[in-house]
Amino acid sequence: MKRGWVIGLLSLMLTGCLGMPEQVTPVTNFEINRYLGTWYEVARLDHSFERGLSDVTATYTLREDGGVKVINRGYSREEEKWQEAEGKAYFVENDKTGYLKVSFFGPFYGSYVVFELDDNYQYAFISGPDHDYLWLLSRTPSVSESVKNKFITEAKQRGFATEALIFVDHTRTDPKNKKIEQ
Repeated sequence: MKRGWVIGLLSLMLTGCLGMPEQVTPVTNFEINRYLGTWYEVARLDHSFERGLSDVTATYTLREDGGVKVINRGYSREEEKWQEAEGKAYFVENDKTGYLKVSFFGPFYGSYVVFELDDNYQYAFISGPDHDYLWLLSRTPSVSESVKNKFITEAKQRGFATEALIFVDHTRTDPKNKKIEQ
């Protein structure tokens, strides 16, 4: 009985991480091959696993098992070194919907919801399982003011705390994701 309860609770906890905020809807007609490659993190809500990092990028490549390999990289000024984490992602519903589950920690998955993506795959608005996780990604280290304003407006309308956004500094990376020597 106790074992069944623990398994049930663990399943509920893991499933709960695969939800999304009520006001967020994943994009449709998503094309993973167009999404692959390196994205720069332009803005985010703060959380412990990226706290203090600048020059953050995410690079996506296909895995042999049909999933997506994820390499997140950022520079810690406090530690004066680059940090990198490797994860894996899989589609939750189907491969045409921008709704994936991503894991950096063994069997634990969290939602990765692409809720805005321009036609040319140059910027994307991403949510996690709740309003605590929000990112603006771009193919370049910066975006136009109009894209920033659109991101803030759309995120605020969906209930995100946009006043807490961190705009990521990219002074240590060049557009080819290489360290700039100082």
